[in-house]
Amino acid sequence: MPLTSMTGFARVEGEAGLARWHWELRSVNGKGLDARFRLPAGFDAVEPRLRAEMAKHLKRGNCQASLTVDRSAAPAPLRVNKEALRVVLEAIVELRRDIEMKPPQPEGILALRGVLESADIVEESEEVRQAFEEAVVISFGEAAAMLARARAEEGAKLETMLRAHVDEIERLTKAAAASPAATAEAMRTRLSAQISELLSASSSLSAERLAQEAALLATKADVREEIDRLNAHIAQARDIFAGTEAAGRRLDFLTQEFNREANTLCSKAADIGLTRIGLELKTAIDQLREQVQNVE
Repeated sequence: MPLTSMTGFARVEGEAGLARWHWELRSVNGKGLDARFRLPAGFDAVEPRLRAEMAKHLKRGNCQASLTVDRSAAPAPLRVNKEALRVVLEAIVELRRDIEMKPPQPEGILALRGVLESADIVEESEEVRQAFEEAVVISFGEAAAMLARARAEEGAKLETMLRAHVDEIERLTKAAAASPAATAEAMRTRLSAQISELLSASSSLSAERLAQEAALLATKADVREEIDRLNAHIAQARDIFAGTEAAGRRLDFLTQEFNREANTLCSKAADIGLTRIGLELKTAIDQLREQVQNVE
């Protein structure tokens, strides 16, 4: 399964009757799935359904979902102001007594200011409201699926970068293994010199104490164990890339293990060349860690 990023964006528009809306979803990296919704008044009841729908598509990430509803296309309902109409009709009757004129047309009367006025908006029925909410929730599911696809596309690019970082870590690990300071002969020479210094500093050391000191010096000088573990971590990283489970948390833990071995390698390095390789290794691991933070 390709890696999935936790960074993405999606926008979905919808309409029902004369109402329009659009969803905007954004996500960035996070330890778990943290969803925050910005909903217009009256939509609080559907938030649990929205959270459940988001959990079907996403496992981790800080997500923000914003819903904007536009009802401006709906015509304002009108009503006849009966009091104003009565006054107008009475005035017409009086005028026709004094002036010969044709009876006014109804549309002309209704066009007079104040005869028609905006009515209070009639509340929609429960059935209409539920149908509208259902359409909005369905479109949110489409937006969540679109966000998941966007994160998958970003994840494919991210995987390419992660593999390149692991390749670089492998190259540096091989360089450390091939370093003259890491060879068995170099470690024996260095150990012999350290034991000679130890004996010259104190001639009263017992055979047992000398053996303990020699073992300690040998452990500090030998970097082969760190190199072996680095190679094991490299193989594990590639297994994770090829796996079918969510990889973010496992890769994050693996980078900590990488870093631990690199630190030990640097502390054991006995020459400038191996120290330089160890520092380059720490840089490559840090670059890997930064990118891993975005993996779901």
